[in-house]
Amino acid sequence: MSAVKWLRVRPTRTCVPDFFNIIFLPYINLWTTLSHLKDMASSNYSLKVNRELLDPNFESYRLSLDAIPTYNVELDAAVEEVKLKDTQYTLEHVRAFGMYNYLHLDPWYEDSVLFVDCKGRVLSLTVTLDTALCKPREVYRITPDSSRCEDRLCASLSFTSATWVALSDGAGRLHLLRTGKRGDSSHVKWEPLFSEDMEEPFTILHSISHVQDGVHTMEVLLLRIKKDPQETKGSGFSVSLEWITVANTAGHGQEKKYEVKKRRALRGKSVPHYAAVEPQGKGLMVASEKPFAFTHVDGRPVELPDPEPMEVEKTDPIYFWQQTEEDITVCVRMPEGVTKEEVQFRLTADNIRLGVQGFPPLLEGQLFASVDPEASAWIIKNDKSLEVTLQKRTEGPMWSELVMGDKRGENVMSDEQAALIHERLTFLTSEDLNGNPDSDKPPCNSQELEDCDGFPEDSSSLTHFDGESLKPTKVVNLGSHQYLFTVDGNPSEMPCFCLRHDVDALVWQPRPDQPSNMWEHIATFNALGYVQASKRDKKFATCAPDFSYASLCECLRRTFIYRQPSPVETVLFNRKQGRQVGQVAKQQVASLDSDKPILGFRATNERLYILTSSNLFVLKVNNN
Repeated sequence: MSAVKWLRVRPTRTCVPDFFNIIFLPYINLWTTLSHLKDMASSNYSLKVNRELLDPNFESYRLSLDAIPTYNVELDAAVEEVKLKDTQYTLEHVRAFGMYNYLHLDPWYEDSVLFVDCKGRVLSLTVTLDTALCKPREVYRITPDSSRCEDRLCASLSFTSATWVALSDGAGRLHLLRTGKRGDSSHVKWEPLFSEDMEEPFTILHSISHVQDGVHTMEVLLLRIKKDPQETKGSGFSVSLEWITVANTAGHGQEKKYEVKKRRALRGKSVPHYAAVEPQGKGLMVASEKPFAFTHVDGRPVELPDPEPMEVEKTDPIYFWQQTEEDITVCVRMPEGVTKEEVQFRLTADNIRLGVQGFPPLLEGQLFASVDPEASAWIIKNDKSLEVTLQKRTEGPMWSELVMGDKRGENVMSDEQAALIHERLTFLTSEDLNGNPDSDKPPCNSQELEDCDGFPEDSSSLTHFDGESLKPTKVVNLGSHQYLFTVDGNPSEMPCFCLRHDVDALVWQPRPDQPSNMWEHIATFNALGYVQASKRDKKFATCAPDFSYASLCECLRRTFIYRQPSPVETVLFNRKQGRQVGQVAKQQVASLDSDKPILGFRATNERLYILTSSNLFVLKVNNN
């Protein structure tokens, strides 16, 4: 039996008091949703959590001392690391380029990882046997553009399909390369079939390949941060996304010729956490702290209709109403000097119509509940208002509105009702921070909360854009659901993304072909949301494509592995609760023999790949 010891992880669903989530969080989410939807007309949507994938009884991770086999490949040339310049001083520059992952995992052939070295070589390492790692082999060489050295960004790579790759040289040139079948043992170098100068440096966020109307088409999504002369506030920079469609324009039997068929530009104020083109190029999904909107198509400004106003000018109520358990009193404002002969009043058990002759009805529609017409009455008061008394047919239940769908009135709460509500909510509040610390379940003390208990101040949103109309069709307010990482689960589908929900980390798979359930909850990492927030030196996070484990990587040396709960071979008991433990989730820590910053971090079902400027480490995580 291997040596293990306990790693303390706080209870997963008691870090934030329930009454906060019940009472205050809905109003916070509503406010943030309105602020994000103010500039875009789209339907609001919510992520549907699969409760069967949650484990409310999860207790902690066990720190396992099992050794992780680690293998080291020394590089003959340093990795091409591009440092930020003095002009790239904003937080968005750091997020986009300063925290860039220089290591690329081939989702079609998970035994292969690639990177670009300082000589401009695109190097590929394919692992066939961990104990006999070969030197990375060159598959392509980037020709440097000396005229753009000052504005150069890091070279970026995106696997478009099983036989195509999109490559940026970091100086503004986009290459689309035909690679052949990358998983075989042949050492075929990549063939560039498209190369074009895109004017300004960029990094590639995502790319896909598909056949449209019999024509091979590729969609590429580029990211830039540009100085915006129209941006008078803040840093003066804006974030630009460019969605480019490249298609084969050669006829049947002719040599392939690829050209740009369409360009679409989006603009925002924050670097997106997640951005990907959906299959067949029918749409785009973007998750970011600040909303994005399409601005240009093929160089022409986009003319979108003005969004519907989210705020309606507030007007004085036409009527006021008050209720008790037995009856309802309605006070309706009426034109001055109205006589009782001019009043038009009709009341049935379920409907009411009240108005003045020659004017539209002041109150009309279906009542919230039934009343007794025989016991109801109305009178004119002070020649300015009409008072209606409605006798409830069922005593006791309180009405949430007077007339169904009528928002022109205002409910006035009586002193007795206000006192009753205050009395019912008293148990949720206390004048003391910790009024009864000796009780079994003391109330939440805000002084005991840690940094990782807090929620981010900025509220992100997840938006789906239609590829034809360029309008947002669905918007999800992520609220306190902090973005954690992106992972390619199935290369034929859109990349998954992982969000923090309470203390857990939930993995979501975009399903653009399912409008009613466009984002599906497919996996959960228990307590990972809380654990990762406590890692102050965390640089990268990822998980295995089969979700068997998640991993966090610090800036130097250390890597943390969090495995899914698995059955234990020996009998274990929980000493506090006195019950047998059937499954245990393990944590492992690996420390690299290197003092250089970690530049790249990728995970497969069996291995972890870690890249520094001079070494590539391979960690054997699973023995499948």
